[in-house]
Amino acid sequence: MNHVKALVIKFLMIAVVLLIILTLFFDVPFMDTIWISLALTIIAYLLGDLMIFRKAGDRSDQNKRNAIATVSDIVVAFLVIWLLGDALVGNDVDIITPAIISAIVIGGGEWFFHKYLDSSVFPEKHDTAHTAHTR
Repeated sequence: MNHVKALVIKFLMIAVVLLIILTLFFDVPFMDTIWISLALTIIAYLLGDLMIFRKAGDRSDQNKRNAIATVSDIVVAFLVIWLLGDALVGNDVDIITPAIISAIVIGGGEWFFHKYLDSSVFPEKHDTAHTAHTR
């Protein structure tokens, strides 16, 4: 259930950012932005959160894991927005600039999202760090 809640939070964060940047400022159609948001949420959660964030760095060094995962999330966000955006909107919008801006803004949100994951979704990271300090 924690993963479902995390996915909903992540989707809402990404969708709000992309709706503001892509749809409001760069005239990408609403449904195209929703499809990009959905695809990015799933890909970024699987790659960035479940694989990279959980496995990167020492279990007790949350800042290092967070930095590695956030940078990877920015790269993944840019690639997904650029490639999927180009496929969906074609030549109607120059998608590279909004993809760069969106990826950076999403990366900022991901930093805080990873802190949420560490405390609420991946308790084994928190418990291991806490247990190591109490021994």
